[in-house]
Amino acid sequence: MKLSALWQDMRMLGNLFLVRTTSDPEKKTARLYEMYPPDRLVVEDTHYYNLGYWKPGCTTLDEAAETLADVVADTAEFKPDDTVLDVGFGYGDQDFHWVDRYGPEKIIGINITKIHIRVAQERARKLGLLDRVDFREGSATAIPLPDNSVDKVVALESAFHFDTRADFFAEAYRVLKPGGVLVTADIIPMAGGKAKADIRSHAIKWIRIMIDDSNWYPRDRYGDLLASAGFDTVEVRSIRDNVYEQWRQYHVRRVQDPSFQRRSSTLFYKMVAVAHRDQDTLTEELKSLDYVVASARKPAL
Repeated sequence: MKLSALWQDMRMLGNLFLVRTTSDPEKKTARLYEMYPPDRLVVEDTHYYNLGYWKPGCTTLDEAAETLADVVADTAEFKPDDTVLDVGFGYGDQDFHWVDRYGPEKIIGINITKIHIRVAQERARKLGLLDRVDFREGSATAIPLPDNSVDKVVALESAFHFDTRADFFAEAYRVLKPGGVLVTADIIPMAGGKAKADIRSHAIKWIRIMIDDSNWYPRDRYGDLLASAGFDTVEVRSIRDNVYEQWRQYHVRRVQDPSFQRRSSTLFYKMVAVAHRDQDTLTEELKSLDYVVASARKPAL
């Protein structure tokens, strides 16, 4: 093993220990994602880090993840004169895609994970997009923007980390212009599903560790909290039938792909392989998870 790969593996183990022992939600989240630099991802050609929206015929997580980004943008109805706030932008893939496909005037991304910020800023510089995409450090529950300053707020598979999601809804309402729209793609439980504390599958056990009980509620409650924050035209729709089973099948194929094993460090490959070893338990426990795209509008003046 090359020394650089060994060093990354050692850092991954160190961050894993910190995730397990840190109580502060923001620090825990940042340390989780510090574990996964761009060469420690399951995707093949991109840096996306979401479960994806799997249309019929879709075969790669890269394609599914970008399609999910399109679902969010289409739901928010991105327009060329929009200023968009992306909360929890990962490595910025969706933002570069949105600039290219939808052409919003400006995207501001906030994140608490330093490696995400550093890599995304460098990618924006290399692409010549620093005037269109502004990646900066910032908390979802203390957004560093003035009132009524953006047209759209989006959180692509990140809001379950926020302390709390309801506080984020209030902040999103504050920074949105009247008539502005909030859209999230989010992991929540099915009503009456298995308790979070009872999840046993290694592939989704992170939910037990990383999602606080204050953010673990089904669709109806999700919509109620958006309405309580002041939003109207609230919709919380499930897309789980295009997410979980296809994501599970992809990981089965990926673990069996020799090219994935070759490009991965020994530790990272073993972590993914072990996580997806018990497919029966994973299949059963995924039935208790919902995946929603929620949209809500700040009333116009």
